Amino acid sequence: MIANLSAFQQAHPVANPTDPITGDFEPDGTWYSMIAVRGDLYAVEPNHGELDKITPSGEVSRVVDISASQGHVVPTVVTQHGVFYVSNLGRFDPDAINTQSVFHITPSGNIKVVATGLSKVLGIAFDRRARMYVLETSFSTSDPAPEPATARLIRILPNGKQEVLIDGSSGILSLATGMTFGPDGALYISNIGFGAPPIGLGQVVRVELIQ
Repeated sequence: MIANLSAFQQAHPVANPTDPITGDFEPDGTWYSMIAVRGDLYAVEPNHGELDKITPSGEVSRVVDISASQGHVVPTVVTQHGVFYVSNLGRFDPDAINTQSVFHITPSGNIKVVATGLSKVLGIAFDRRARMYVLETSFSTSDPAPEPATARLIRILPNGKQEVLIDGSSGILSLATGMTFGPDGALYISNIGFGAPPIGLGQVVRVELIQ
């Protein structure tokens, strides 16, 4: 074991975790995403709402308490493109439909919103032209919970314009849970990553981008 993240969370509580009385508060956290940057690890945790740094020697420190400025937005995935970019799943609440965001976070912990109007984001990646790709596990204008066969892939240009590359009507993506660029320049997406049985339907989908 390198570091005990559960112990760190309990010793360093965030400002606005999910409600420990009425919500699904998890004292150990529900760590979702982690990346390596210049020899250190950076992990994002949705239940409490934080981005933390872990050194190879096991020292844990908080980059930013996302919940302090954004509330309980359920941050899910982190990537690095000069600075950190973190997206959120959002709450399963009618008031939170398609209000998810992408946050720009500096190593010193400064945070700002760079894209919004998104739905239940579980993947972010950048191509060589600094275009951001966002993976929504589902999209609905009426249902706050994830819906099968509604996942979308969105490209966000440096000027902020959003382009839907794959939507639910294509039948390609459903309950997608993660995304990365491969060495061939294509996007690889984990598909049918959660939900009801039957077991064994999970896929890896290769998306060749048209530049």
